[in-house]
Amino acid sequence: MSSPAPPAAALDRVFSALADPTRRAILARLVDGEATVNELIAPFHLSQPAISKHLKVLEQAGLVMRGRAAQTRPVRLNPEPLGEAARWLGHYRRFWEDSFDKLDALLQADAPAAAKSAPHPRAAKPATRPSRKGKTHARKSAA
Repeated sequence: MSSPAPPAAALDRVFSALADPTRRAILARLVDGEATVNELIAPFHLSQPAISKHLKVLEQAGLVMRGRAAQTRPVRLNPEPLGEAARWLGHYRRFWEDSFDKLDALLQADAPAAAKSAPHPRAAKPATRPSRKGKTHARKSAA
């Protein structure tokens, strides 16, 4: 039996958060371990308020958590919502695999027919040159 689908609103928040390249880069950085807001600012050349807005979106989606360590609030990755999104996408994996299998079978069936009708690899092709207007013209051979 498959696991129940996550609530649609939670999944929407995850995909919405992942839609922004800066937020995806923040998550990629947090895979290496927790970081302070100041540590996250440096590679992005963004202001502290801009990074904080991105972190708020990620936090609302449940993708990051903020802790308390003395006077800092380190940010850490929460992978659970990513797992839920991956499971949701996994339901479509069978569809894509079936589609690719059908395409592969079709290409394999057409391969022998294509090999018979293909010109010989040494068949002479007329030399061409592009014109100034982008059209291709056959070169005149010297007689």
